[in-house]
Amino acid sequence: MIDLDVRATGDLHIDDHHTVEDCGIAIGQALTAALGDKRGIRRYGECRLPMDDAQVACALDLSARPHLVWNVAFPTPKIGTFDTELVREFFQALATHGGITLHIDMIHGVNSHHIAEACFKAVARALRMAVEHDPRCDAIPSTKGAL
Repeated sequence: MIDLDVRATGDLHIDDHHTVEDCGIAIGQALTAALGDKRGIRRYGECRLPMDDAQVACALDLSARPHLVWNVAFPTPKIGTFDTELVREFFQALATHGGITLHIDMIHGVNSHHIAEACFKAVARALRMAVEHDPRCDAIPSTKGAL
């Protein structure tokens, strides 16, 4: 289980963009630092998560090769006052600074809040799987010996 306490301040009086992006950057950097050489982890993770009307699939690889595949369409531009386009910005920053190959695919959904929540929870579950200790191997999970 991954436990984080995130406290962020930013120029929210202008908009949420930089604060959301900075959170993704900081979490990605913290993940990279915490995993070190990644010895003994599973490396790959996946989750298909239902959240009421929404269903989102996530597959990821802690490869040190950042890439985001984003197949999510929000039916509304905002959730309350929050711009839904910032959900992608968060995951782009997380993938880039965490060295994650990250695929997020919306299978279906009609409620923007449920879609966003399913995205975050699916990524969290897949990430938890990927960082778990692999009891079969205490090596770096790569044929090259480095990630």
